Amino acid sequence: MNVKEKALEKETEAVKHAETAEPMENTPLFSARDIRNLVLPLIAEQFLAVLVGMADTVMVARLGELAVSGVSVVDSINVLIINILAALATGGAVISSHYLGEQEPEMASKASNQLMVVLGVLSLAVSACCLIWNAQILRVIYGTLEPEVMQNARIYFYLTAASFPFLALYNGTAAICRSMGNSKISMKVSFIMNGMNIAGNAILIYGAGMGVAGAGTATLISRMAACMIMIGVVRNPALPVHIDPKFRLGFDWKMICQILRVGIPMGIENGVFQAGKLLVAGLVAGFGTVSIAANAVTGTIASFQVLPGQAMGLALVTLVGQAVGAKRYDEAKGYIVTIMKTLIVAHFLLNVPALFLMPYIIRIYNLSAETAALTLKLTYIHGINAIFTWGFSFALPNALRAADDAKFAMKVTTFSLFACRIAMSYVLALFCHMGVVGVWLAMVIDWAFRAFMYIRRVVNGHWLDNHFHLEREKEKTIS
Repeated sequence: MNVKEKALEKETEAVKHAETAEPMENTPLFSARDIRNLVLPLIAEQFLAVLVGMADTVMVARLGELAVSGVSVVDSINVLIINILAALATGGAVISSHYLGEQEPEMASKASNQLMVVLGVLSLAVSACCLIWNAQILRVIYGTLEPEVMQNARIYFYLTAASFPFLALYNGTAAICRSMGNSKISMKVSFIMNGMNIAGNAILIYGAGMGVAGAGTATLISRMAACMIMIGVVRNPALPVHIDPKFRLGFDWKMICQILRVGIPMGIENGVFQAGKLLVAGLVAGFGTVSIAANAVTGTIASFQVLPGQAMGLALVTLVGQAVGAKRYDEAKGYIVTIMKTLIVAHFLLNVPALFLMPYIIRIYNLSAETAALTLKLTYIHGINAIFTWGFSFALPNALRAADDAKFAMKVTTFSLFACRIAMSYVLALFCHMGVVGVWLAMVIDWAFRAFMYIRRVVNGHWLDNHFHLEREKEKTIS
């Protein structure tokens, strides 16, 4: 037997061995190291964003409580809009993750192209509406505000509304990176964006004396820069998931529908939830400047109190999305259990020391004695419940969305919002005379109800029902 024949025989044996070998089903899609590499950069990114949010509030607070109130009322609207746009980004990440789990990177990239189209068109439309009807939107939501508060709010709203398209595309490209398990890219760009924001605040608020306009301008410039950097990154064809380098994004209605199947229920959920918070914010506005300022500062500190959970919620989209796409359902549930256990421990380790240090943290904001005392009370309410219920209310639903169960999360959030948060806010705040404290206690009731519903959904296995239905429909279409 010559050398060529021996080589051919060895090759044939190798092929037979590969065909008869057991599939590597026991090898997980994500090792413990992979999960750490995904989660830790997300925590760093979220920490930086929250830190910058706190720095923003502190810098604006130096201008007085009227400035803080003006910025805070606009931030409530901005969060509503940004969360709706972020829902579409999550929809794109879910679809891309599914295709990666199915070993179809080309389709994952195609989904990314269509995500950019959807985000670009919608964010431009929203931004235009906010710029045109600036004052009307503020009056409809908040009614009569103090003249100086309204003036500050209008200025800040103009500048932040102009940044919506840039932030939407940044969030979309960051979601694309997360869908392939690479969160380091968005973390690095986030450092640049938030560093520019802080530097811009310092220069424009204090150096140029622009006040609230300086804060808004710094936000706009930093988001523009981050958007352009991230688009440049995801144009790289060497990445497993990328957008077309020449921006030939096209228009694929079928793919857009797949994105919207997740994005629309989540967008409605986020929109209804944030709209409900705006209604409650309108209630808080009626309690006076002290309550508005305390509510605003507590909101900033609250973001820090749930920071690990926010990162882990984003990670669940990638972990569960790819596992479900690969039809590894037990593995997907295993990721849920692992992430939720880690989240509870992380929130405990973060919040217990923070609650003891809270009186000193609040001093940074230069608040009046009355506002500081109220803020301390609200941060205690939020911090304690962040340990036990926040993760199940906000992070766990991302696992459902990644498994095509976004409609259930939407229904639960909508019902709980009206039955628990809004209704109980009015009962506790007005009828029980608890003021803004009653509003935050109503929030706790909302969290507890949603946590119960989501835990039950995962435990009884119904979180996969809709995915199985879609798989059967897909098989019928193919056959």
